[in-house]
Amino acid sequence: MRKRRVFLALLAVLPLAGACARGAEARPQRVLRVCADPNNLPFTNRRLQGFENELAALVARDMVATVRYTWWAERRGFIRNTLNAGLCDVVMGVPSSFDLARVTRPYYRSTYVFLSRKDRRLGVRTFDDPVLRHLKIGVQIIGDDYANSPPAHAFTKRGIVGNLIGYTVYGDYREDSPPARIVRAVAAGDVDLAVVWGPLAGYFAPRQRVPLQMVPVSPQIDLPFLPFVYDISMAVRRSDAALQQELDGILEKRRPEIDAILGRFGVPRVGRGSLARRGG
Repeated sequence: MRKRRVFLALLAVLPLAGACARGAEARPQRVLRVCADPNNLPFTNRRLQGFENELAALVARDMVATVRYTWWAERRGFIRNTLNAGLCDVVMGVPSSFDLARVTRPYYRSTYVFLSRKDRRLGVRTFDDPVLRHLKIGVQIIGDDYANSPPAHAFTKRGIVGNLIGYTVYGDYREDSPPARIVRAVAAGDVDLAVVWGPLAGYFAPRQRVPLQMVPVSPQIDLPFLPFVYDISMAVRRSDAALQQELDGILEKRRPEIDAILGRFGVPRVGRGSLARRGG
């Protein structure tokens, strides 16, 4: 009799278990939709080789989600055409002062660097070094106007213009990682020195055939207010406070893993380095 009662109980439970299993299968897996550049190492690329690709995967694991990318070249209008158009929910690697979206707490702080060949022994550490007036200098530019780049603006303020050579951050997409051209120019001797965003220099400088030297730009803020050090965050839509708060928690929780990823990619960090308390 007892065995018969157990058997009947199992018969009653099995349909419920089957229904639960079908319900679990029917639930869609959570997706972290990320918009990113398909050809922009060391940050992101379509082969998922960038440090921002690794950070997106790290965050997604904590969310029990999979990452789904929308690939879009990071040019003017990128946020408008991707995040704010609803093509994704997160954009990696924006300045923490970014005003076109809601930003997370910073997860690293980096700096522009003076980049030169070690065998040149230039020793440049500041924009006020008089030797800069006699060097061929590479600067990153965003458009046709040199003044839209902080380094170019600093040189222009000092009357150092004729010896500048601009390297667009967009570049020729038929090449791999086109922004790296400025680093290759230093190694090849096409320019004597360049002022480069730290993560780009830190990744590509060790990959050149000749040793290169990186020196953080000084001062960190060129008066009256031209910063060369930036906190970096993730961006979500302004209306998505819940996702921003969830990401903040993950960034704090995974700080050691994030710092390890940044270290492997050679990202130079200044100040506290990462995960400073988010302001405003």
